[in-house]
Amino acid sequence: MKKIIKNGTVVTAADTYHADILIENDKVKSIGGNLSDSDAEIVDAKGMYVFPGGVDPHTHMEMPFGGTVTKDDFETGTIAAAYGGTTTIIDFCLTDKGKSLKSAIEKWHKKSNDKAVIDYSFHLMIGEINDKVLEELPVIIKEEGITSFKVFMAYKNVFQADDETLFRTLITAKEHGALVMVHAENGDVIEHLTKKALEEGHTEPIYHALTRPSEAEGEATGRAAKLTGLANSQLYVVHVTCQEAVEQIANARSKGYQVWGETCPQYLVLDQSYLEKPNFEGAKYVWSPPLREKFHQDVLWHALKSGQLQTIGSDQCSFDFKGQKDLGKDDFSKIPNGGPFVEDRVSVLFSEGVKKGRITLNEFVDLVSTRAAKLFGLFPKKGTIAPGSDADIVIFDPKVERTLSVNTHHMNVDYSALEGMKVTGEPVTVLSRGEYVIRDKQFVGKPGKGKYLKRARFNADLETKKQTFDIF
Repeated sequence: MKKIIKNGTVVTAADTYHADILIENDKVKSIGGNLSDSDAEIVDAKGMYVFPGGVDPHTHMEMPFGGTVTKDDFETGTIAAAYGGTTTIIDFCLTDKGKSLKSAIEKWHKKSNDKAVIDYSFHLMIGEINDKVLEELPVIIKEEGITSFKVFMAYKNVFQADDETLFRTLITAKEHGALVMVHAENGDVIEHLTKKALEEGHTEPIYHALTRPSEAEGEATGRAAKLTGLANSQLYVVHVTCQEAVEQIANARSKGYQVWGETCPQYLVLDQSYLEKPNFEGAKYVWSPPLREKFHQDVLWHALKSGQLQTIGSDQCSFDFKGQKDLGKDDFSKIPNGGPFVEDRVSVLFSEGVKKGRITLNEFVDLVSTRAAKLFGLFPKKGTIAPGSDADIVIFDPKVERTLSVNTHHMNVDYSALEGMKVTGEPVTVLSRGEYVIRDKQFVGKPGKGKYLKRARFNADLETKKQTFDIF
């Protein structure tokens, strides 16, 4: 179980340097120059970057939605994640009103047990607040190590919660050390605009975007941020897409509110025009919030660089074009919302961010790994390369050029939303707790080897601290 990674350039959120890494069992044992151990396997990383494994804070594996279920389960989805350089995912556990939170978590454990090839954890959806839920939450935090709760402000009559539920969730999270996440869109406005569009005979995929305007996302983001300030709590806004939402997050942070934001690779490289593709091809690009006009991309990149947005999630939510997306052939509101991105998250950010000079190498690592690990109670076990941390390591070729395609990806879905996109950089070898999952671009892992992670309570001080090697 000993390995020494030699000749690579180690990159963390804080530093870039040449060093060897000694792995013993499932941990990083030491980092230094010219390390040696007669019992260790030598892994040559010459010409490569050595990153901490990616932490994807936003996936939906085997999730029911719109009368169907996402194509990637915890086996296919985590295999694809590993190919893409991600070694930890946090999936969203959906709850049912009137049923215990514990029953929902048990359902998600059944979905993931003996399937995941990398480590994983859960966020928990909160759809209602009552005495029973309030009694359960502290127990779940303690026993399950679930320290993040998601509230939907959209999907009226399906997932959408009211403002009282959001506000009381924020108060409870503050009391017990959890982070509240929101899908920030004004669901009531969207419901009205959707009904109006359909009444007028507009059924095409582009109307998914036109009925979910950026103003509705900005309004909900601002409302959630203000409620967070009022509750003196902490908020994480998922899949931010537009200038209006970024401005609300920046404004809240300028007031000292504990608000963080995530965006996704699809919003950085695709735009609203993709929903106008003919022959229903636009349905491939239907997810929520929707793609925006192209100018929003520059806003998002600037927000990542300036620190107003802090993480990159994939929002992995894969539905086949044939047999699933076409459920909405005659009604855009019935197109299952979601797209396949877990495999391409890291490479897209490296290629479009680092290689094009939008972000630095260290900022890249922070965005795809470290910051999420800190926000969601996994650091320094995950999200860094340091003595004592889990040996979740990606050996990455920064020079290889390739083209993304359904013909080469490993996600269990019949199209690529990034079909034909040329990227620079590719994970070559991926270790999860010291064991190969991907070796020389080939899958060598085993379903069930991934562990469920109980996470620490939210710690705002840790999130803002710089990485140090004596944190253990």
